Amino acid sequence: MVRNDATGGKGYDNRAVVVSDESVVLEMNNGNGRIHRDSLLGLSEPLPRLDHYRASQRNAKRPSIGVLHGDRDSKSGGEPEEQLEEEAKAPGHAFRLGWVQGVLIPCLLNIWGVMLFLRLSWVVGQAGIVQTLIIIALSYVVCVMTTLSLSALCTNGQIKSGGLYYIISRSLGAEFGASVGIVFAFANSVNAAMNTIGFCSSLNDLLRSLNTKIVDGGVNDIRIVGSAFLLLMIIICAIGMDWEVKAQNFLLVLIVVAIFNFIIGAIIGPGASSEELGKGFLGISASLLAANMGPGYTVMNGVQQNFFSVFAIFFPSVTGIQSGANICGDLRDPAKAIPKGTLWACLISAISYVLFSFMAAGAAVREASGNASDLVGVTFTSCATGNCTYGLLNDYTVMQLISLTSAITYAGCWAATLSTALTNILSVPRLIQALGIDRIYPGLIFFSKGYGKHGEPYRGYGLVFLVSLIFILIADLDAIASLITNLYLASYAFINFCTFHAATVKPLGWRPTFRYYHPYVSLLATVLCVAIMFLISVVSSFIAMAFIFVLYLVVVYRKPEANWGSSVQAQAYKTALNSTLNLEGTSDHVKNYQPQILAIAGDPMQRPALIDLAHLITKHSSLMVIGNIIPQRLPYKRRRALSDMGNSYLKDSNIRAFYKIVDGVDFDQGARCLIQSTGFGRLAPNILMLGYKTNWRVANHQQLNAYYNTLHTAFDNRLALLILRMGKGLDIFKGLSSSDLYTTIPSPQETTVSFTSKRMAARRSLMPVNSNLDLHELMQSNRSSQTSPAPTFHAAPAFDYPAPPVVAEPEANLFKQKQPKGTIDVWWLYDDGGLTMLLPYIITTRSKWEKCKIRVFALSSVNVQEEETNLKLLLDKLRISYLSLTMVKVTDKPMASTIEEHRELLRTVADTNDDLPVLSESEKQQLEVKTNRQLRLRELLLEHSKSASLIVMSMPVPRQDTVSAVLYMSWLEMLTKDMPPFLLVRGNQTEVLTFYS
Repeated sequence: MVRNDATGGKGYDNRAVVVSDESVVLEMNNGNGRIHRDSLLGLSEPLPRLDHYRASQRNAKRPSIGVLHGDRDSKSGGEPEEQLEEEAKAPGHAFRLGWVQGVLIPCLLNIWGVMLFLRLSWVVGQAGIVQTLIIIALSYVVCVMTTLSLSALCTNGQIKSGGLYYIISRSLGAEFGASVGIVFAFANSVNAAMNTIGFCSSLNDLLRSLNTKIVDGGVNDIRIVGSAFLLLMIIICAIGMDWEVKAQNFLLVLIVVAIFNFIIGAIIGPGASSEELGKGFLGISASLLAANMGPGYTVMNGVQQNFFSVFAIFFPSVTGIQSGANICGDLRDPAKAIPKGTLWACLISAISYVLFSFMAAGAAVREASGNASDLVGVTFTSCATGNCTYGLLNDYTVMQLISLTSAITYAGCWAATLSTALTNILSVPRLIQALGIDRIYPGLIFFSKGYGKHGEPYRGYGLVFLVSLIFILIADLDAIASLITNLYLASYAFINFCTFHAATVKPLGWRPTFRYYHPYVSLLATVLCVAIMFLISVVSSFIAMAFIFVLYLVVVYRKPEANWGSSVQAQAYKTALNSTLNLEGTSDHVKNYQPQILAIAGDPMQRPALIDLAHLITKHSSLMVIGNIIPQRLPYKRRRALSDMGNSYLKDSNIRAFYKIVDGVDFDQGARCLIQSTGFGRLAPNILMLGYKTNWRVANHQQLNAYYNTLHTAFDNRLALLILRMGKGLDIFKGLSSSDLYTTIPSPQETTVSFTSKRMAARRSLMPVNSNLDLHELMQSNRSSQTSPAPTFHAAPAFDYPAPPVVAEPEANLFKQKQPKGTIDVWWLYDDGGLTMLLPYIITTRSKWEKCKIRVFALSSVNVQEEETNLKLLLDKLRISYLSLTMVKVTDKPMASTIEEHRELLRTVADTNDDLPVLSESEKQQLEVKTNRQLRLRELLLEHSKSASLIVMSMPVPRQDTVSAVLYMSWLEMLTKDMPPFLLVRGNQTEVLTFYS
């Protein structure tokens, strides 16, 4: 029996159990002492199980392919997790609701809000019965379309806490979901304030009818009573879901009784008292219904009312369709409950609004003076002067006047307003808590903490109280209604767009069980929501859109580590695929040339200068691939850990590049694999970039040939070649062999913990992803870090951020730092297609090197003046700015001291390294002219470019079977030794520059 417990007991315990003479099964112990059922059935592999697909059930995960395959390195049942599972992070809620209690009732309570009892009669008076029905129909068209879209989203997988934020973020991504989530949370908080103000206004009307008041009977009373009741509702919601549900049931009963009270009162008509007639309640009649059929828009608060201004006041009354989705984490089966409950709520509430509109229009006049003697037919004669204070247009208590008993209507109005406020107060803290758990915005982590066994977001309740209190102090119901209408419309537009986007992109994960939707209906609803927003108010629409856009940019800037498989990711994949295929169908053109670099740099942290220079050339414009060739064969998990660490380092260094590992091969074989397999189509490297092999004099024959063969491989595959040499070398970690880098890899768990903590510390931004305003927790963590022993790190620099054994030389950051005024000396010796000239030009266009000017050096033969004129003309036509042009000759024989220096170099190699072959005299004589040319170039380099910031020189091409590795490396050594940073360039003889437009 072999027990692998590298995962701390969370993985499988693999035991060989003999079932018969020929069968061996794996007994999967899931960590709590229970035997996996599949092993009891005599099966060596697990059967499909629901728990295998749960994100939070780590112990029930299926065994990895490594376990089944028998890999020695596979010590755990599953592969290491990429991130914390959402189920494990989310607080638990033991109290689960069905579709009636969890969706239908909250939606109805939210829809039957302040507008039903306090503003519907005013809407009928302003718009008339026909346009009121149009307003109601338009509102419910938007809501029903949004409900269909919402139902499709809700039935496409399991839904957790967070409401609309969760739904949109998992569909369109964190950027859209978080921004809309904040807007929606704000709108719900304001809606809670609006309904509380409605309750206080109704209470003031009652007190006014009794000739009493609290302070002034107006704004101050609303502020005092509203603040007190807001605090009371916060306490009710904070006590727990069961208390809130009980309160909702009681409030629903009051509203239903009030509705029937109004209908019966309208049917019976006014009593014998003339007071009801004087206030405009005449009873249902055809003549009165005909009089109220058309619109009667008036000036209110200095604003001429119209269809869309009245629509803006009415629309918040139908915005309760999201109530079920807001508490989806508390529903027993959100996928079934949300569509069913929301659609039924829309139908029931729409019928009630239409019925109420007809009752109000058929039973009361638009304006009444309060004196029954002024009534002539269905008109009050004294109202012609505009002094009437009663009727549908002027009196918000018409509903109470028409009702059978005003007390019941007052109770129903209070129940409707307070119930809507309760549902809004209940939903916002959970939405904020979900945002905090996902670490989307700075500071919201503070509100993610849950209390008690149900994880109640008490801190979120405090935030809702503060926001709602601010708007309660404004105490203007109509102004607040217009404000939140656009916020709700913006949120609904995003819901519809989510469905349209997912249904058109059609990722494989888009499989909603709700079938009664259509992508183009969702698109129509999106356009309709945006159009209505701008028709209501252009200014507020732009403000809402700008607010959402700013929130979107904040998430884009902070780049939270959120990967939820959104449709945006699926769209990005399809767009990239189609673009790549379309690109393949177009032929190359010199004007569209892009340097696409394959930099064989090993571990990204080991040679930062090489990677930084490659990134300086390709930055934001072309392909860059970093290759790492590892001679040892690595197990899967160690290879994956190495790959993850390299990609994370590149990400934290803001280097946009791909990282590719080839293991189990020699250097030249790995280079050939990378050259021939990296990229696809037009997105394939056209430049191979290497570091200069500084240890070639002491390397064995096999290593030197591997490096030299790689140069030939590049030319064989028609790639350009770059070789970078730095004065102090490229490696910043000294004294570590390649085996040290790849054989001391920590376990995936240790790697993830240590690297993540250091990566967080390494990031420097205005709003880091791990920002947390919880000062108490911050102080506690600081205390623990001060008292705990210093952490120890593994010796592998490829997988952590430990202090390097030797501090990196300043020139290691040469291509990252802002450069002072200097020169880039370009020795354009051979016509390789123009790459030697193009690369320095690209470098000088970068902000960190813009102060460096190009100096050009070129070879001349006989007529120096004519050749210089021709080259100047060429550079001018190529539109490349340069500081100076110098023509040099290499026909002169190098000095004796230079020749002797080269001979001494070759003797040293022969004397100190017996493994390298000794150069034959025939080869020396045959290539003496080329050797002298390189030596003369060294003298010219020392004369002209010793103080340059960077030297770029055309590299001689080594002819196969003509120049040996030792001789060729001696040429490069003489050219680059004791020089400033040196870049050897050789194009593939294909034009990369043109002077044609």
